[in-house]
Amino acid sequence: MKAKNLYCLAAICAGSFAMASTASAQEAFVDDAVTVTEFTCDNTNHYYSNWRNNWFIQIGAGINQPFVERGDGTKVSGPVVTRHNMTAVYNFGFGRWFSPYLGFRFNALGGALHWNNPIAGNHPNGWTKANHAQLNLELMWDMCNSIAGVNPNRPVSVIPFIGLGGDYLWKVRDGQQHPAEGTNVYRENGKKKTNNWTLPVTAGIQFRFRLCKYVDFFAEMRASFYGDNWNLCAFGRPVEANVAAIGGFNFNIGGRGWDTFNQCDYMTKIASLNGQVNDLRAQLLACGQEVAALQSQLPCPEPKVQKDCVNAPLMTTVRFLIDSYDIMPTEEVNIYNMAEWMKANPKENVTIVGYADKDTGTSEYNMELSKQRADAVANALVNKYGIDRSRLTIKYDGSDVQPYSTNDWNRIVIFTQK
Repeated sequence: MKAKNLYCLAAICAGSFAMASTASAQEAFVDDAVTVTEFTCDNTNHYYSNWRNNWFIQIGAGINQPFVERGDGTKVSGPVVTRHNMTAVYNFGFGRWFSPYLGFRFNALGGALHWNNPIAGNHPNGWTKANHAQLNLELMWDMCNSIAGVNPNRPVSVIPFIGLGGDYLWKVRDGQQHPAEGTNVYRENGKKKTNNWTLPVTAGIQFRFRLCKYVDFFAEMRASFYGDNWNLCAFGRPVEANVAAIGGFNFNIGGRGWDTFNQCDYMTKIASLNGQVNDLRAQLLACGQEVAALQSQLPCPEPKVQKDCVNAPLMTTVRFLIDSYDIMPTEEVNIYNMAEWMKANPKENVTIVGYADKDTGTSEYNMELSKQRADAVANALVNKYGIDRSRLTIKYDGSDVQPYSTNDWNRIVIFTQK
């Protein structure tokens, strides 16, 4: 009876340890439970790209025409419209689209300018000529992408722009040999100025025609606005302008395109993960209920030893899964302990008794299953741990004998001494 009590104590300790581990895992999981914050999304695509992408170089040429003073060639009052002359202008720029809607560029223009300088009195009007160069920082808006949706392959795009920059005018010279006094040309220290710095404001619109992924043709109209002294002549209207029409090519470095993400896609993934969390919580709850049910069965029920068995069971057992005679890794330690005990007690012999659960399978099937379980344990002792087979007696009672009142505890092999 003392050996039987030791067996029950070992079973209780093993069961309690397993249940305590499960309970601890359950508590840890509940304490660290993942919570998901619900939010709504507007199903909007957001665009982004690497900073190396969507750069472009622009090369073009065209014509420009200044709009400056109103002249008076014959009398003090009664202004007449000053004549103007179109000249060539050349353009170079580079920039980047930092979104499908907005971009920037540094834009340089330059060339010659011709206009009719108003002269007081009866002196004939003469052309004034100059060279100029202008550099602007311009903000560009892709109106088609903003209104009609993003499409990097759109054949035609309309792009308004505004900018601010600097303009340098030099070699300002009259077309006549001896300009009269009072011509309103600025002077410094009695000498006529021939150059000038100004800060123009620029606005315009560009039409872009896609030729391929890397090249666009563009045509744009632009106007730059200056103060009255831009051309070194303060006369007439207070604001002067230079209007240009330019055509050329955009070369898209690395092509033009955008990567997208939609937060609603992530909402679907979050919802899926949330469902998995809920499933795990349900499984944990079921495990907790199973642990509670097992704890309610403690203390360990007394085994019912066969009447013809006069030997007390040893404390070592080997348990099996339902309908299986494979030795679980968690039960290997019990076989090892029995082998060590037999090596330490070479005169002791052991009976290996196999059982099966009567609630599953027929009596005949369970008898064969209990034999297979007993044989599996005996083979492990002999082949793995070197125990002499003559020291082992194998018995199997199927489900006809149930050592435990809880049926699923009877999927077991019990060691008894001969």
